[in-house]
Amino acid sequence: MDASGAPPPLLLAASALAAAALLFAAALGWLFAARSSKHGSARLPPGSTGLPLIGETLRLISAYKTPNPEPFIDDRVARHGSGVFTTHVFGERTVFSADPAFNRLLLAAEGRAVGCSYPSSIATLLGPHSLLLTRGPAHRRLHTLTLTRLGRPASPPLLAHIDRLILDTMREWEPAATVRLLDEAKKITFNLTVKQLVSIDPGPWTESVRREYVKLIDGFFSIPFPFAHLLPFTTYGQALKARKKVAGALREVIRKRMDDKVKNGGANGKDDEKIEKKDMVEELLEAEGGSFSEEEMVDFCLSLLVAGYETTSVLMTLAVKFLTETPTALAQLKEEHENIRKVKGKNQPLEWSDYKSMPFTQCVINETLRVANLISGVFRRANTDIHFKDYIIPKGYKIFASFRAVHLNTEHYENARTFDPWRWQSKNKLQNAEGASLFTPFGGGPRLCPGYELARVVVSVFLHRLVTRFSWEEAEEDRIVFFPTTRTLKGYPINLRWRPDSVF
Repeated sequence: MDASGAPPPLLLAASALAAAALLFAAALGWLFAARSSKHGSARLPPGSTGLPLIGETLRLISAYKTPNPEPFIDDRVARHGSGVFTTHVFGERTVFSADPAFNRLLLAAEGRAVGCSYPSSIATLLGPHSLLLTRGPAHRRLHTLTLTRLGRPASPPLLAHIDRLILDTMREWEPAATVRLLDEAKKITFNLTVKQLVSIDPGPWTESVRREYVKLIDGFFSIPFPFAHLLPFTTYGQALKARKKVAGALREVIRKRMDDKVKNGGANGKDDEKIEKKDMVEELLEAEGGSFSEEEMVDFCLSLLVAGYETTSVLMTLAVKFLTETPTALAQLKEEHENIRKVKGKNQPLEWSDYKSMPFTQCVINETLRVANLISGVFRRANTDIHFKDYIIPKGYKIFASFRAVHLNTEHYENARTFDPWRWQSKNKLQNAEGASLFTPFGGGPRLCPGYELARVVVSVFLHRLVTRFSWEEAEEDRIVFFPTTRTLKGYPINLRWRPDSVF
């Protein structure tokens, strides 16, 4: 105290701060008590938030950079005795689910209890009108359009084009050559998707756009630095620049189509031949009285190129890799396709009835999807408090539904880490309602991949043409990596040889 007996100003300030801190703590305690009272005995799923700020992000990334990323989820499930647990990754608390029942609930609740949620880098590069990011009625109309265009692989012109495009690619392979199969598969899927979107055949335009697309996709899991467009030396900066070029190329095609439509007085023709030849841009221009804006069409087409380019090509490559490593499966697959050739003749194009005569091929595709997990899972955001078992996930929390954790769980699949296509031939739980929760390679609910049947057709035709025209062996050892996406580390180089009876 000073001479007057009053406490010094510094002590008064300290007392005031202490009182404020006590009031703040009391308020927090009241809020916590109110929330606990509201939710009764419910609690967050157990877990750990890891290190300050970064949480367990580095542990997650480290796990997925190894050939065996499963321990990140498996260890936590075992530690907490629950199929759902809480962690802290990519800047926020996240609930991970390895529970098939909860995953199914999340997929079905899209647009109501949960909404899609993706990193800002992906959202910026795809655009706000992409199929992945739109919600509600906007997503439903885009999803319906995609089904209309890409969900009809039984269409004779589409199947014929797939067959012809694959054969054209294979004709470029020398009688005895070493190719990186993933690169070749990406050419096929990219050119196929471009054809379906804008009716442009492979050539300089498609190749220039594809080169930029590679840079765009590389930026999906990069750090979105502020003012990255001014930093072209960063991965994200290069991706933004590439995105601008790809969008510009698509915009030029769309504007030309719009101008042509105006010159023709809006005529589009109604005969069956013209309807079969429609591409996605034509569908968009005619849909809902031409209500789609130019930017909506650009974003939509750009996002479909990503979907068609990346996942199907990896599925094609890994199917060949797993078959090569499983000679008995490869022998049975060859027998199935050689029987089809005997009936059709050596150089006849495939038809829908041929595709439906490939049951073991479908087992191979299912097993490749299950073991490889091209889509490891999906992120969702809780739109409301979600109750599951004895837990509650508060509104605003991010949730990761792990498909991989379910597909590789020995409780659901015997010898789950082993490639075994014959498991899909037996009559078991995989063929009933329970199997719908245990096998979700294409997602589910309102966001079920609209091109899933087309992907199966493309892989089936590719395998048919490969095994009936070539023999091969691995050129060098390669392995699968899972971060930032599932793929082979070296592109899976193989030594190819034309079979003596090959006919192109």
